[in-house]
Amino acid sequence: MSAVRVVLVDDQQLFRKGVRALLEDEDGFEVVGEAGNGAQGLETVLATHPDVVLMDVQMPVCTGVEATRNIKAQRPETRVIMLTVSDVDDDLFDAIKAGADGYLLKDLRPEELFQMIRCVMAGETPISPPVASKLLGEFRKRPWRETAQAAGSELTQREKEILQLVASGLSNAEIAARLYIVEGTVKNHIHNILEKLHLQNRVQAAGFAIREGLVHPPAETHEGP
Repeated sequence: MSAVRVVLVDDQQLFRKGVRALLEDEDGFEVVGEAGNGAQGLETVLATHPDVVLMDVQMPVCTGVEATRNIKAQRPETRVIMLTVSDVDDDLFDAIKAGADGYLLKDLRPEELFQMIRCVMAGETPISPPVASKLLGEFRKRPWRETAQAAGSELTQREKEILQLVASGLSNAEIAARLYIVEGTVKNHIHNILEKLHLQNRVQAAGFAIREGLVHPPAETHEGP
């Protein structure tokens, strides 16, 4: 199996070099480029055709959100994971709306980063636990696309069932096991759901499900006594 090709986009060179060293020491990853801002990131992506981009949010010249929107417009097959210190509501919402495939905080452990990249390559949506409830709550409060609400009535009963499970945080494999169907069928259903709702990824679909009352956002957990 070929290595996952990764581009790093962050204005902190020291951080980029650290992440690069971690990925290059782990089997299955190849860093094919780096960039110090969103504009350079887009150029690097178009030149190297990576599988995954690890993207900071706040950068000079061009933000990570703007870069993500441009990357998704020109290379929609490239997965973009926001890797940032920011858990500000607007940053979360804007990044996912721009098409980001995941949102991770920089305080995660190296092995968690490796797993999250593998998850996004498998079609999952990696989100750091501390921001998951906040992100889903934001979708619930804010209006999403008007077309999504109208299109919700076009979903089949099976599609609605799968959408509920997606919003509950289950992976494709877990959904397949729950419904006694093959994983490829789950992927096809999710593709059809996104097409009908005019949405870009599983996070947006989960937000739609929560806003429409199909499921409830998870309660926030607090560590410590």
